Amino acid sequence: MKVPVLEILTDDLEALRRRLTRRAFLGRSASGLGGLALGALLHPRSASAEGSGSAPGGALRTLPFPQKAKRVIQLYQAGGPSHLELFDWKPKLAAMDGQPMPESFTKGQPIAQLQDQKLKCFAPQHPFVRYGQSGQEMSTLLPEIGGIADDICIVRSMQTEQINHDPAHTFMNTGTQISGRPSAGSWLWYGIGSEAEDLPGFVVLMSQGRGGQMQPIAARQWHSGFLPSRFQGVQFRSQGDAVLYLRDPPGVHRDQQRDLIDAITALTRAQPEGVDDPEMAARLAQYEMAFRMQASVPAVTDFADEPKHVLEAYGVTGMDGSFAANCLLARRLAERGVRYVQLYHRDWDHHSRIKADIVLKAREVDKASAALVRDLKARGMLDDTLVIWGGEFGRTPMAQSDGRDHHIKGFSVWLAGGGIKGGISYGGTDELGYHAVDDVVSVHDLHATMLHLLGIDHTKLTYRFLGRDFRLTDVHGQVVQKILT
Repeated sequence: MKVPVLEILTDDLEALRRRLTRRAFLGRSASGLGGLALGALLHPRSASAEGSGSAPGGALRTLPFPQKAKRVIQLYQAGGPSHLELFDWKPKLAAMDGQPMPESFTKGQPIAQLQDQKLKCFAPQHPFVRYGQSGQEMSTLLPEIGGIADDICIVRSMQTEQINHDPAHTFMNTGTQISGRPSAGSWLWYGIGSEAEDLPGFVVLMSQGRGGQMQPIAARQWHSGFLPSRFQGVQFRSQGDAVLYLRDPPGVHRDQQRDLIDAITALTRAQPEGVDDPEMAARLAQYEMAFRMQASVPAVTDFADEPKHVLEAYGVTGMDGSFAANCLLARRLAERGVRYVQLYHRDWDHHSRIKADIVLKAREVDKASAALVRDLKARGMLDDTLVIWGGEFGRTPMAQSDGRDHHIKGFSVWLAGGGIKGGISYGGTDELGYHAVDDVVSVHDLHATMLHLLGIDHTKLTYRFLGRDFRLTDVHGQVVQKILT
């Protein structure tokens, strides 16, 4: 007599159940996943998909577009640099200096600190000239950036949605005004991994100078949000120890640190209930990364091996906390495979004394910004490094005493390398520099374009959280095709 197949399967499943309890099954599965995670950590490149179009170690196993850029360096000018003094010459505004601002421009528009005040036109405070063979028009405050005019694309039609500093930073970094979402650098590191085995995939540098109001930058601007915590940006300090608590305490040596990390990993993997927690795996990865950084961070922050002509080009002698030193450090980090380097330079908030104070800011960033582009180009790195220069918003065409208020309806940024056409200007504002009217570019469009250059479809880089698929560009964003090579 034949035994029914269902009965055989039931008997087999019952036997399997007796041999393998649910707890044991989960434990062994978690151990296997932990082993895979540890293997990927110790040998990250072996865990990635092979061949062109692969994303090394990232969530995206293949990339739909050619990867014109492999890394991003963002020169973030925090505080809102004035497009009207730097990149967007407006002769009509100059001619109307001191006259009432036409109500047709401002009626019903968001205004920050100029509410209920008489709005008067405020002429550009510094002259403009044309630079390079491309003849791009820029301020005389930026002769060095003018010297790379043929390598950069100036986007004069940016718009954003947040008119105050902190939410505007959040929007520029995460694509939303809601705090707690992943930053762009975290999205990139999560999506396509990092080529650096002994450095974080996302590094943040900070500098400040003179000539503007100080605005704080919160650490949540480089947070990983709901992504696994190991994708959070790591701030390197510009003076002293680049990363706090990275040095071994007195009496502890590297061999002891290595033994300790190995012991923690072994103990964690021996307890399946703990290893099954993604944050536990992230913590193990962070222990390992911190151990490797004990050797890599001092090496990358030591400029002793830089030729004299390179130091002179940037205008630095060492890690002195300046924007210039951070630009050179950014190039060194990029060389070592860091995916996203973000430099914050503060004090661009010019509600008063803009004519004098913006001179100081321009001097602090002009030479080093240009030196970074030239240095990348000389090393053959500019072709696959995307450089982005700009702030969270611009400044008003209307006067606020002898300065300008926050402005979100039209401002400028520039981009270079990584698949960007050099020597062009894109978009434009109206005759007074108030509204972006030609080829308007939103923050979502900027993010979509950045991801596209890195080979990513911005609609496909998602993460499910609280029952919804989130992405950097939310439900918006169009790639700005006309600025791409």
